[in-house]
Amino acid sequence: MSQTTPASPSQATQMEQDAVESIVPLMPLVLPLCGGVLMLLLASIAVFLA
Repeated sequence: MSQTTPASPSQATQMEQDAVESIVPLMPLVLPLCGGVLMLLLASIAVFLA
């Protein structure tokens, strides 16, 4: 297996930090939204089966 290495170790560290830092601020919005969608889907399934 061949692996491509970044130009410098700091570049690899910067890429990892950018990926994590871009996701973390969205979590307070994404988690409740996904929870609401999940509850809506489960409630609709329960009503449909009842």
